[in-house]
Amino acid sequence: MAGTGTAHLREHDAPDVVLSVRNLVVEYDTGSSGRVHAVSGVSLDILRGETLGLVGESGCGKSTLAKAVMQLPSPTSGEVLFMGDDLTSLSPRALRSARRPVQMIFQDPISSLNPLRKVRHIVAEGLEVAGGRSKAERAAMVDEMMDIVGLDPETAGDRRPHEFSGGQCQRISIARAMVVEPEVVICDEPVSALDVSVQAQILNLLEDMKNRYGLTLLFIAHDLAVVKNISDRVVVMYLGKICEVADPDLLYAEPAHPYTAAMLSAAPEPDPDVKPSTLTLSGDLPSPHDPPSGCRFRTRCPRATSLCAETEPEIREVGPQHYVACHFPLIEAP
Repeated sequence: MAGTGTAHLREHDAPDVVLSVRNLVVEYDTGSSGRVHAVSGVSLDILRGETLGLVGESGCGKSTLAKAVMQLPSPTSGEVLFMGDDLTSLSPRALRSARRPVQMIFQDPISSLNPLRKVRHIVAEGLEVAGGRSKAERAAMVDEMMDIVGLDPETAGDRRPHEFSGGQCQRISIARAMVVEPEVVICDEPVSALDVSVQAQILNLLEDMKNRYGLTLLFIAHDLAVVKNISDRVVVMYLGKICEVADPDLLYAEPAHPYTAAMLSAAPEPDPDVKPSTLTLSGDLPSPHDPPSGCRFRTRCPRATSLCAETEPEIREVGPQHYVACHFPLIEAP
């Protein structure tokens, strides 16, 4: 499915482009099992103050892409430009300094926290690594941030992660990321492990933090409703490739890629009067060890032809700020 291409990108040297990923490739050598093609030629960019939603089914490479942006570890090839600096080309010492304004909130809030350390020390660790502040200043910043995320520093500061619920642990993770005053926060499915009621609280907290500090967010999820409500722009991924990019309202109202349409049709509609969609996908999800030739989605696509097997589609514009990588999209360019 999907293809390479950069038609959907804004100019990387424009002053409002904070983060730009160019032709990112992440592959893993698994020995006798072969090579895993986790991310294959993905390009995207994020404007200052924007929330970019990244959506796709499990195993499509969303979390791998996020970790590659953070250089955890570095990608196999490609560029990750933050404020014009390519993070992939920096030395470990230079990377530590350049990466500080980019922080990450991980998917599992409990396992992402050191179980042996007290919450106060977990939140303060980034400040200690960055340096430049006295112990008293760091303590004051930690207390303030814990209070902002809804944790009482007096009662929670000296406890350890196992004494908190999943939602509280995610608040600790948010405090840890925010206390170092980042410009970009990568949210890797930050609510997928939480109850629905707690999800709403964490999403509201992230929105408040974005408005308070002028953050730029890369928000990763597989819940389409969450992505629609929080994002300014949405990128759809399938098997390591981008297949569609658009404004969330446009994408959800009029998807151009068959995969996007299939995902939307699979989402339950809480209205008994709405007739369920009959659009379904055939076949099994291909293995990233040996992805299909041409369009990676062709083995499950009802519109596929021999062209899809022979030629990989490139991302092209089919409407105002609406881009798709498909030879036979559901929407044709005017």
